[in-house]
Amino acid sequence: MTLSALITDFLEYLEIERNTSQKTIQNYDHYLKRFLEYAGDIKPADINLALVRKYRLFLNRWLDPKTKEPLKRVTQNYFMIALRAFLRYLSKQGIESLSAEQIELGESDASPIKILDDESLKKLLEAPQTSDLAGLRDRALLETLFSTGLRVAELASLNRESINLERSEFSVVGKGSKERVVFLSDSAIHWLDQYLKNRKDNFSPLFIRFQGKVDITPGGEAMRLTPRSIERIVEKYVKGTGILVKATPHTLRHSFATDLLINGADIRSVQEMLGHSNIATTQIYTHVTNKHLKDVHKSFHSGNNKE
Repeated sequence: MTLSALITDFLEYLEIERNTSQKTIQNYDHYLKRFLEYAGDIKPADINLALVRKYRLFLNRWLDPKTKEPLKRVTQNYFMIALRAFLRYLSKQGIESLSAEQIELGESDASPIKILDDESLKKLLEAPQTSDLAGLRDRALLETLFSTGLRVAELASLNRESINLERSEFSVVGKGSKERVVFLSDSAIHWLDQYLKNRKDNFSPLFIRFQGKVDITPGGEAMRLTPRSIERIVEKYVKGTGILVKATPHTLRHSFATDLLINGADIRSVQEMLGHSNIATTQIYTHVTNKHLKDVHKSFHSGNNKE
């Protein structure tokens, strides 16, 4: 089989066997098509280190036709990660090609993680006006995001019946259909309780919209807030409070993780609560917490020196 046919097989394998998200599959499709365009519709046995080296040089020299900007090093690595995943798939299928382990990723500067300091976080959480149902929803939504560290898609998928306020915990299905338990803070429980008590509908989704056509079907699935709608809600309050960090729902997830680590949680527990399959993904937060502890140490000693 040629490269194009095998790439199609690989993308179908991700969808059916691995239950990979459509967004991830689209990304792999984009990255692998670029390799296909460069290498041609060759046989997998023709993929070798020399070809990959030339391809990396091509990526490094490529300029965006519109902006004339080169690809960032981290973006170049995404292309190579996709190629490695494809080569691992070929190996699993017993198809002869270059070993994925022979492809090394280039060094790149890690993007700084955006987190909110205590003052900014307090401003954001308290920003919604809770005198109406929409404000109660938004306060409960923000509190739940920070309390649980949920991904925005996970938050959007929650149903009323899945939340047990008495137990202050619930299960959520994350990436790859992996289930984990998340915990609610007292503040999140309070605002969720206020929000739900004031709802007069029978819609199943936990976080619903209040604009547009009302869904009269059982369960009211069409009333569910989409991930994009949740992003807009967070963006509205970030702008309204004048917070300097361009915070998103993922910023609250980052803040949740760093808050746990700063307060003594071990890295494995944080990994589990975030739903990371690889601990290396969780370890990015240790750089932030190490810097925080270093700043606290400096502040303490500089204060002592002044006395």
